Amino acid sequence: MQKVTLNNGVEMPILGFGVFQVPDSAQCEQAVSNALEAGYRLIDTAAAYMNEEAVGAAIKKSGIPREELFITTKLWVQDQGYESAKKAFHVSLDKLGLDYLDLYLIHQPFNDYYGSWRAMEELYKEGKIRAIGVSNFYPDRLVDLILNNEVVPAVNQVENHPFFQQKAAKKVMEEYGVQIQSWGPFAEGQNNIFQNELLSGIGAKYGKTVAQVILRWHIQRGVVTIPKSVRKERIAENFNVWDFTLSDEDMAAITAMDSGKSEIIDHFTADTAEALNGWKIHE
Repeated sequence: MQKVTLNNGVEMPILGFGVFQVPDSAQCEQAVSNALEAGYRLIDTAAAYMNEEAVGAAIKKSGIPREELFITTKLWVQDQGYESAKKAFHVSLDKLGLDYLDLYLIHQPFNDYYGSWRAMEELYKEGKIRAIGVSNFYPDRLVDLILNNEVVPAVNQVENHPFFQQKAAKKVMEEYGVQIQSWGPFAEGQNNIFQNELLSGIGAKYGKTVAQVILRWHIQRGVVTIPKSVRKERIAENFNVWDFTLSDEDMAAITAMDSGKSEIIDHFTADTAEALNGWKIHE
């Protein structure tokens, strides 16, 4: 497993397993168990995914030493704010059945995320979280957070795939020492990505699938990525990306696929702000 070193010296696997849109407890637990068996050590969940307990159950059953795992979860919009964030953190930790988190992220840049960040800074300094970061923060909000707080986010998890590469945002993250992480590495299947002729042609050259080509492209760009699947064979397939290297020509061809716009969500609209603020995960 290739790793990246975060701005505080913590090492993070560059390839992990995500559990977004796997709310069924039994299915999620089995998928995480399959991922751990396949070799994944980074598991990414969130309070809003409603499956932290299932992830925790799979971790416990695996018998893998805690120090070998890298577990991420996220603070939801509803729980933003200094006191609320501290409470939500402990709820997530209890659901996961863990003593500490490797990475805790602010899930969305809405509500009182400044209060949340102060709480997370304290939890980080207390050793309850090895690294803290954000998700879905575009350059303006990311830089503003950095300039007005003590701890620089270690990670920014954003939509990132061949159709939406966020090149300018990635450059800003690099300038400030923030590790970019991709959610939706396969564009959630948009634009018929798995049948894309260019990606299929590149895969044929290496004897690899479109999914494997995309993951390899992320890895060679230094982007941490967390593909999700509930199919055991696909979970294993997505992990099998260490025995080939894309050529500079192939990397450039995929880079040229960038449309410069999201295929999934527009964080700059009032509708998005209203929807995410209105999404409640508890009473």
